[in-house]
Amino acid sequence: MNNFIYDIPVRVYFGKGQIEHLGEELKKYGERVLLVYGGGSIKKNGLYGAVASEIKDAGLELSELSGVDPNPKIHSIREGQKLCKEKKIDMVLAVGGGSVIDCAKVVAAAACVDFDPWDFLGKGVPIEKALPVISVLTIAATGSEMDNCAVISNPDTEDKIAISSSHMVPRASFLDPTYTYTVNRYQTACGAADILSHVFEIYFAKERSLYMVECFMEGLMKTVIRYAPVALREPDNYEARANLMWASSWAINGFIEYGKNVTWICHPLEHELSALYDITHGLGLAILTPRWMEYCLDETTAERFRQFGVNVLGIEKDLAPMEAAKKSIEMLSDFLFHTLGLSRTLTEIGIDDRNIKAMAEKICSGRTLPMESLKPLMQEDIEAIYRMCL
Repeated sequence: MNNFIYDIPVRVYFGKGQIEHLGEELKKYGERVLLVYGGGSIKKNGLYGAVASEIKDAGLELSELSGVDPNPKIHSIREGQKLCKEKKIDMVLAVGGGSVIDCAKVVAAAACVDFDPWDFLGKGVPIEKALPVISVLTIAATGSEMDNCAVISNPDTEDKIAISSSHMVPRASFLDPTYTYTVNRYQTACGAADILSHVFEIYFAKERSLYMVECFMEGLMKTVIRYAPVALREPDNYEARANLMWASSWAINGFIEYGKNVTWICHPLEHELSALYDITHGLGLAILTPRWMEYCLDETTAERFRQFGVNVLGIEKDLAPMEAAKKSIEMLSDFLFHTLGLSRTLTEIGIDDRNIKAMAEKICSGRTLPMESLKPLMQEDIEAIYRMCL
């Protein structure tokens, strides 16, 4: 473990009815609010009205940026930047899932500069300032409500790029599990796969965590495996939705990664898939993850998979490491593709092998060393993993 500084500064309002504190929270940051949301589901379920009432009662001025896509696009960021400057916006309020919050974060940064916001992503221009961001979460998945990251797509360049900055961390997030009752089966399943993948990227890294942190990660994974099926069966089960929502936040808010040098693997592979094919992020991760595990499994990594199987999936402790490792991957695959009901292969969702080489080249562009995670991976390894997913 390396030295680290613990800093997760998000003020979280968790539970039923916490939206009543939204107005007082927004008033801390000024008078003019930009509300960012997606396709309109928040109007159908009544959340838009509750948010608008809070803003009105607080005496604040409301502007809107709607229509944010899943896998948020750079054109929404540009539109948001323009609105922020025209309306002299003081803060950005995201009401939705990870895509909406990611969009709001980069809009908040773009509002403070005069150049094209794609420069943050395509050219790596650092974010040095951002308007305050507040979020109201409607789906448990990405954890964007409690982290410093955003992922934005550019259809013109076929890029999907992640960016991080301490300036984009939400000042406050409202997490009411009842707002996730209307999330459909497919998106609930994709969200569960996304949460698990965030933990997997840290848990299965070659560098080990403190025992306490490993126990915490195993608890997060057990929580998702226990409660995702309940949420699929009973969409309005508060306990299930609450556990998934809080697990989502803690899977990627930095806590489990503090003190480790980790190279994420499945996420970069999935970003290339969704950049080209615009698939749901959690679905891509679900298809990729078991194949990455199978590819990395050998005598040097079997014990790690055995630990996962024993401590998270309940596999018998006395199985040989390799046998237990294989059974762990099989059980995870069964959970993702049978219990959650997600598509098993890229072929099933209309993706063939024509872009595999180009995607792998893009991931490895400029690298002279392998991507170090559980096992070092070069371009040919990444191509092989993609092919295993067909």
